[in-house]
Amino acid sequence: MNEYVQEVIDSARAKYSNQPEFVQSVQEVLGSISPVIDAHPEYRKVDLLNRIIEPERLFKFRVVWTDDNGQAHTNVGYRCQFNGAIGPYKGGLRFQKNVNESIIKFLGFEQTFKNSLTGLPIGGGKGGADFDPTGKSDAEMMRFCQSYMTALYRYIGPDIDVPAGDMGVGGKEIGYLFGQYRRLKGVWENGVLTGKGLSYGGSLIRPEATGYGAIYYLNEVLRQQGDTIRGKKIAVTGFGNVAWGVMKKASQLGGKVTYMSSPTCYIHDEEGIVTDEKLNYVLDLRRRNQIDLTEYAEKFGCECHQGKFWGVKDVDIYMPCATQNEVGIEEAKKIVEAGVRYYIEVSNMPTTNEAIDYLRQNGVIIAPSKAVNAGGVGVSALEMSQNSERLVWTEDEVDQRLQHMMVNIYRSSLEAAQEYGLGYDLIAGANIAGFKKVATAMYEQGIF
Repeated sequence: MNEYVQEVIDSARAKYSNQPEFVQSVQEVLGSISPVIDAHPEYRKVDLLNRIIEPERLFKFRVVWTDDNGQAHTNVGYRCQFNGAIGPYKGGLRFQKNVNESIIKFLGFEQTFKNSLTGLPIGGGKGGADFDPTGKSDAEMMRFCQSYMTALYRYIGPDIDVPAGDMGVGGKEIGYLFGQYRRLKGVWENGVLTGKGLSYGGSLIRPEATGYGAIYYLNEVLRQQGDTIRGKKIAVTGFGNVAWGVMKKASQLGGKVTYMSSPTCYIHDEEGIVTDEKLNYVLDLRRRNQIDLTEYAEKFGCECHQGKFWGVKDVDIYMPCATQNEVGIEEAKKIVEAGVRYYIEVSNMPTTNEAIDYLRQNGVIIAPSKAVNAGGVGVSALEMSQNSERLVWTEDEVDQRLQHMMVNIYRSSLEAAQEYGLGYDLIAGANIAGFKKVATAMYEQGIF
C-alpha cells in the first residue's frame, strides 16, 4: 500500500476511534485507491487525502417537537456537507434512533464518491436526526419535520445543498419539510429537496429508483458472467422503498424475490413477491411502519421464521437492502457455505471489511453499494434537472435515463479496475472511478 495512504488511514483510526462506521468507510475507500496515489505524487504535496476525508462542514442542532399529548421532546439533528468539489452537496436525511455523528459522516463520505460515479455535477452530503418515526402519528411527524427544517433551512438551497429522503424519510416527510421551507423562505425553490410528490415537482419512479438501479447494475454483472436474471431467485433484507424497488424491477425482468426480512424475522415466499397484490401489500406494511412480517406470511400463506436468512441455499443472489454492517464474518461464512455466487450490496456499507475480504477469498462475486445504489441519487439529480427546466419526464424517459446511468457506472468501475491491473474487482474499481473525479476537481481548485 502507498505510504501516504497508510499514514492517512492510521491517522483516521487514531483520531476517530470513537466513530467506527466512518473509520470503516475511510479504510475501505482509501485501501482501494493506492495505485492512483502512486500515479499522482503531487496529491501528497497538497495533502489531498487528509482533506478529502474531512467534511467541509458538519453541524448538529437541537430539534424540539411536541407529541399528540402535548409533551415536548428534544432530539439531535445533523447535516454533513462533506464535499462540494463537483457540485452542490447532495444526499439524504435519515431519521432513525441510532443516528449519530459517525453514521452521518460515513454516509456523507460514501455519498461523495457515489455521486461522482453518476457522472452528474453533484457533491456529497448527508443528514438526519436520532428520531425514531416508529409509531408516530402523521401530526407528530409533521411537527418534527417542521422543527427540523426550521433549524436547517438557512444552510440549504438548490445551488448549495439539496437534501432528499433516506431511512425514515419518505414522500410524506419530504412534503412536510418542503412545506416548512417554503413557509420560512417565502419562495418557490422546488429544487431544494428531492423525492417530492408529483403534484409539486417530484419525479416519476423516484421511490423505486434505488432498487431499479440495483437490478440494472446486477444485469451488467450477470451479463459479464454469461448469465441472465431470468429465473433467478433473490433474497433481500428489508422491505422499504429500496427492497420494494428491487422486487418490482426483478419481477419485470423475469427474476423473483423469494426471501424478505425485517429486524425481527424473515419470510420465504417460494412463488415470489411478483404480483401487484403482493408488491402493494409490502408497500402498505412500510407505510404503516410495521417491523414484523407475520401479517404478510398469514395473508399469502408462506413461511415466517425468526432471525436472519443468511445461509439459505435455494436462492441465486443475496441483495442486502436494509442498513450498514448487517453482514459480518459469521454471516459471510454462511453465505459461502450456501454456495451463493452473487452478493450485490444495495444498502450503504451493509458488509464489514472483514466479511468482504472473506467473500472475495472464497470466490463470491461482489458488487459494491456505492455503485449499486447510485440510481437513487441519480434520479434525484434528474428531478433537479426537471425542476430547473420546468419539465416533467415520462416514466419511460426517467427509467431509460436511469438504466443508461447504471450501465455507465458499471462500465466505469470495471474500466478503472482494469486500468490499474486489478482485474474484475468492482469494489476497487468503483472507489477509484469515484475518487479520481473528486480528486481532480479538488486539485484544480487549489488548497482550501
